[in-house]
Amino acid sequence: MQGKDIYHYAVIRVVPRVEREEFINVGLILFSKHKRFIRFEYHIPEEKIRSFCNEFDIGQLKENLESFARICSGSADAGPIAQLEITERFRWITAVKSSSIQTSKPHMGFSADLKATFEKLYHELVL
Repeated sequence: MQGKDIYHYAVIRVVPRVEREEFINVGLILFSKHKRFIRFEYHIPEEKIRSFCNEFDIGQLKENLESFARICSGSADAGPIAQLEITERFRWITAVKSSSIQTSKPHMGFSADLKATFEKLYHELVL
């Protein structure tokens, strides 16, 4: 596909009660190896999360998602994972976890405008 780049994305989910396996989409990560592009955004719908589990620690969730954001941006204060290539950062964030923050399996697509694709997916899948 001329003029289009391959990208991979995953939806970030919060699982308020892991034993119930119910989740709420709270973020999106998208990267393109060829364009050296990675972007992570999140939105915490507190009321929705509280409807699943009233005692869920929203503050800890925000801290963890901010940590993901710093890793994606390659921030020096985010530790050694943030210094990896963007492909490895994407793979680390999307690795299977049994914690209260999980991701969908990665999906692939083609895009001529990665920023616009990110916005479209974020609005469709998270907001």
